[in-house]
Amino acid sequence: MFLVKSNCKTVNMASEEAVIATNDDAAQCKRYAVEKGYWVDPYISLMISKGTAHHAPEINRGYYARITSIRILLEKFIKLTNRKCQVVNLGAGYDTTFWKLKDAHLMPEKFVEVDFAPVTSRKCHHIKSKRPLLEKITNEDEDIMLSKSDLHSANYHIVGANLVDLAELDKKLQQSGIDRSIPTVFISECVLVYIEANKSAKLIKWISDNFPTAFFINYEQVNMGDRFGQVMIDNLKTRDCYLYGVSACDSLQSQMQRFTSNGWRDADALEMNKVYNCLPQSEIKRIEKLELMDERELMEQLFSHYCLVWAYKDVNNIGLEEIDLSQS
Repeated sequence: MFLVKSNCKTVNMASEEAVIATNDDAAQCKRYAVEKGYWVDPYISLMISKGTAHHAPEINRGYYARITSIRILLEKFIKLTNRKCQVVNLGAGYDTTFWKLKDAHLMPEKFVEVDFAPVTSRKCHHIKSKRPLLEKITNEDEDIMLSKSDLHSANYHIVGANLVDLAELDKKLQQSGIDRSIPTVFISECVLVYIEANKSAKLIKWISDNFPTAFFINYEQVNMGDRFGQVMIDNLKTRDCYLYGVSACDSLQSQMQRFTSNGWRDADALEMNKVYNCLPQSEIKRIEKLELMDERELMEQLFSHYCLVWAYKDVNNIGLEEIDLSQS
């Protein structure tokens, strides 16, 4: 099923392995879309081998909208803080944002990725064995500390942790040198939906309690109470992937409320159809020429079951409420 990636949760081993496997699915979908010309990413091919599956145009456009909209919000956050900020990617999988920010000269003070240890172990292996990845994180004045599942450099860190174990998460973030006093953005892409709603609420509240100036970008399912949503749930069950947190994906309102009821000042949410229409129209025209699509209605139905949510708390009043998808 489309647009699902790695995440962290407490489940039986078979289900956990199935969820971990979705990281490869998402990475291969991204590589496929990149090779089709939807966006530029010279690093994704270093993370995942080329798959054999063909992906429909609506899937590729969905990944484009996902990647582009998250990038817009993230870059606005980094620029607003003059790069004096931190990024924490929850369930990062084989995400390549760190390298792309480095190339764009938009590096925050610290960039931390969190995922299951088997995922971070493989990512650490890819980095240490691929020079284009490794050379971006090396620093002549600082050594890289590398264990089986964790990597620590001057400003880039990969840590293996379970997101429902807040003590473990806290410990790993401390080991990464996280400074709770400076603005921090958290990114989550199809992650919280695999965690029971009460446990993801505790994670969201823990972040709010511990980071006074914070921004949260969450890409996830929405409107899951209809037939299409049920088919999605059933398809994932056949792969031992269970959407334990799907109750929070009932509507845009429920997606926003999970933040505003857990210490965040405000939240906003858009279905991906609206997100798609907010993106630069010159780029939309370009990507829609890459592949012919027979039924636009299928894409619109698919997009209506995913959303982009952003929430903030801003005790220092640095202007986080101004961050949105509008084109400046």
